[in-house]
Amino acid sequence: MKLRPALLALAIAGSLGLAACKREPAATAAAGAAPPAGETADQFIARVNDEYRKSYAELTSAQWLSNTYINSDTEMLAAKANERWLSQLNGWIEQSKRFDGQKLSPETARAIKLLKLMTAMPAPKDPKKLEELTQIATRMEGMYGSGSYCKGDGDAKSCRDIGQLSEVLAKSRDYDAQLDAWQGWHTISQPMRKDYIRFAELVNEGAREMGFADAGEMWRSGYDMSPAELSAETDRLWDQVKPLYEQLHCYARGKLDAKYGKDKGEVAGGMLPAHLMGNLWQQDWGNLWDMMQPYPGAGSLDVNSALRAIAQQDLTSERAKPGAPGASAAQREVDAERAAALATAKRMTERAQDFYVSLGMPKLPQSYWEKTQFIKPRDRDVVCHASAWDMNMAGDVRTKMCIVPNEEELTTIYHELGHIYYDLAYNKQPPLFQNAAHDGFHEAIGDTIVLAMTPKYLASVGLVGEQQQSREALINAQMRMALAKVAFLPFGLMIDRWRWGVFDGSIKPDNYNKAWWELKAKYQGVAPVTARGEDFFDPGAKYHVPGNTPYTRYFLSHVLQFQFYKALCDASGYKGPLYECSFYGNKEAGKKYWAMLSKGASQPWQATLKELGGGEKMDASAVLEYFAPLQAWLKEQNAGSTCGWNAAGAAVAAPAPAPKAG
Repeated sequence: MKLRPALLALAIAGSLGLAACKREPAATAAAGAAPPAGETADQFIARVNDEYRKSYAELTSAQWLSNTYINSDTEMLAAKANERWLSQLNGWIEQSKRFDGQKLSPETARAIKLLKLMTAMPAPKDPKKLEELTQIATRMEGMYGSGSYCKGDGDAKSCRDIGQLSEVLAKSRDYDAQLDAWQGWHTISQPMRKDYIRFAELVNEGAREMGFADAGEMWRSGYDMSPAELSAETDRLWDQVKPLYEQLHCYARGKLDAKYGKDKGEVAGGMLPAHLMGNLWQQDWGNLWDMMQPYPGAGSLDVNSALRAIAQQDLTSERAKPGAPGASAAQREVDAERAAALATAKRMTERAQDFYVSLGMPKLPQSYWEKTQFIKPRDRDVVCHASAWDMNMAGDVRTKMCIVPNEEELTTIYHELGHIYYDLAYNKQPPLFQNAAHDGFHEAIGDTIVLAMTPKYLASVGLVGEQQQSREALINAQMRMALAKVAFLPFGLMIDRWRWGVFDGSIKPDNYNKAWWELKAKYQGVAPVTARGEDFFDPGAKYHVPGNTPYTRYFLSHVLQFQFYKALCDASGYKGPLYECSFYGNKEAGKKYWAMLSKGASQPWQATLKELGGGEKMDASAVLEYFAPLQAWLKEQNAGSTCGWNAAGAAVAAPAPAPKAG
């Protein structure tokens, strides 16, 4: 199944936003205000929790607007709200230093530690620099959200956005059309380079003022282990799964060679061409199913056909309704199509909700259905990147998507609702503990549910036909999952490897693009087919870079979700091959899962993982257990092939002519 990892619920740690308008420096009273005389550490944390809760809704509302109504006004409002927030946070962190070295209760000590790690965008204390930082952050996100690739001029000008360009990579097998779409999207990030250089300088200054060597060290400090231990842990986990990825890479290269010829199907060194992987960033290869399918037709899992049928039903139903008085036939058709798209998106979301409710979790509140952005509006620019939002720490939860009826979007909904149910479960915790045990947990919750969307489950809810059990059907099902889950693993690792290098200075601004492609070559074994010199800024073509969302969480989540899945299968009493387990409808598994979600960030993640039944250590053995049949099959298919790649072949040295950006 195709699944694009989606953005964490707008916990402040996401630092999504803010503006490009010139205005007066932000007020800094919060940062400079003196704390109450004689305040104890426990009283300080109680006050921070109260102030945090009161300010949270203002910030999230402003950011919601800036994501769902992209214009200079909403960007300015979001920037101002973010300035106030970062100023307030700086004030709390400064005040917390009074308690350094004191004997504190474990709960208060943890709260103070989490307070210092609350943002991924540490801001300098200087109010002018803080304002500059928030302006840059918004400007970069605005560039991404409104990015398009345009050709021609005047009346002949035509532009395509990320959705349309992604569609080319997903469906076209025309080599040149895919290359044009891939290169076209990567023009939208070129203007970000100067901003990103300054952005890195400013967040590093903020991190140093908080006592960290740089922003990357700060990011690595949020895992109940030292930054060095976290780096070593991710290396260890990658070493566990790398042999499986290498086999999948080898198989994919063979299929590309067969489709395009060896001169086009691979890049020097045996790497995969970046524009041929069905995805703008090569993080999910599910769109290559037409050429990667091991056994055509075996155990057909054509979810897309079922969703198209639902969409057609909704369209037929809407067409049968009377249109607006006086509306033309064309207008009635447009309105019917719009209403049908919304109805289908809601039905897909209800299907995802049903899985969580089957485990004993509550239905989503009515406000969710009223306030969520389900489909792309016709009248304005929005950030379509899927995300989940807790607006007020008290039940106002929403998702933001531009849903279309296909399997990738359906599984993304299941993923996003994982964030929402985590938010709802820990809403009873104090505000500073209203977050995941660590950020990888937040990303893994919904994906664990996706793993339980077995062929048998899909058939039980009418999304595919009854499944015939066979080895061929099993290998097909495993391949579909691997194209999303296994293909993603090295990508999940390399983005923050790049940013850690930017933040610690080992990657200089004049080598941003070179280092990006060197890391993609090293970890993913992918490369561009044309040179990508320093006139490009290809990291910015991935949302999480201009959006400043740490990415190691996604790599960790792709390990943790299999650990969670195995633990919940055990809790449900399931006996059998791991890959056949679905705990849909099992209240015992649901009870155990909800208990874990309810803990939030109130204790070290090791304790939370142990209570679920997954041990006290992140471990990829469940990944290997799950994919054991596929790995054995891949080795058979790749017998006689020279697998692996030479990472020295990436085309990054010289600039290439750039398409025109919109």
